[in-house]
Amino acid sequence: MNFTLRQLRAFCRVAEHASFSRAGDELGLTQPAVSRTVRELEQALELRLLDRTTREVALTAAGARLLPKLRRALEELDEVLDAARKESEQALGSVHVASSPTLSASLMPAIVSACRERYPQLGLHLHDQVQRLNVAAVRGGEADFGLVVEPEPCDDLEQETVLIDDFWLVCRADHRLAASESVEWRQLDGEALVLLDGSSGSRPLIDQLLRGHGLDCPVAQQLGHSNSVFRMVAAGIGVSVSPGLAMPLPDGCNLTARPMVPRASRRIVLIRRRNRTLSPAAERVWRLVLEMRGQLQALAQGV
Repeated sequence: MNFTLRQLRAFCRVAEHASFSRAGDELGLTQPAVSRTVRELEQALELRLLDRTTREVALTAAGARLLPKLRRALEELDEVLDAARKESEQALGSVHVASSPTLSASLMPAIVSACRERYPQLGLHLHDQVQRLNVAAVRGGEADFGLVVEPEPCDDLEQETVLIDDFWLVCRADHRLAASESVEWRQLDGEALVLLDGSSGSRPLIDQLLRGHGLDCPVAQQLGHSNSVFRMVAAGIGVSVSPGLAMPLPDGCNLTARPMVPRASRRIVLIRRRNRTLSPAAERVWRLVLEMRGQLQALAQGV
């Protein structure tokens, strides 16, 4: 049978008001449109539901049997739809966001706080892990979306830039490069480097920058966390090229940060599966992060 929700509601209103015109006023339809809609329902059911005369509209026996059951079904449907609408309006449910340790420490506290303030009913769960696992979690559906360093171009992920994060030189305050207000890339040639390892989203970008400037810099140590990198630099193992969001530098380490010339940066992006609809709650958090771009960019520049 081919019938529509509009036809069912029109029949109920006509039966309740015993009038096509009054039903039309309530539904925002003309009397002929209501009459045609009910007639289409009767044709689909192959059953007469209403007897019509010039003076009255009355339920047939079949219509009288159908009406109370149909009312209950429509009331239940309205409750289901109302619950779905409230979920969208109030952002109910759980949202899973994948983020690397550096971004979890620098950006996610502000995001979690803003989300809690705007959507107190929502549960925001952070997956704090390395870039490779974050991208895999988004692809596999374990995370609704991710906040990551720009991944390599791919067809299955949608990207939205959140902020630009510059690279800085980090060295001891008594290092020769600390004497300048800024450091040219060519000045790094021959310097031993302490860098984040390949699990970091920034490492491929740093390696690409070093190659692009034709630099020969031995990697003395490669580590999993920025704090470990900074401690190695403080111990005199080498200097580091570090994203701004990895700072501030640890207290008491006698380290300093200098901007690199020419400027080099990385994009921090939101990623989600392309052609997949986020839940209403996840969509609202995604939009909230985009609304916060100015605030998050300020955090990145507060080195």
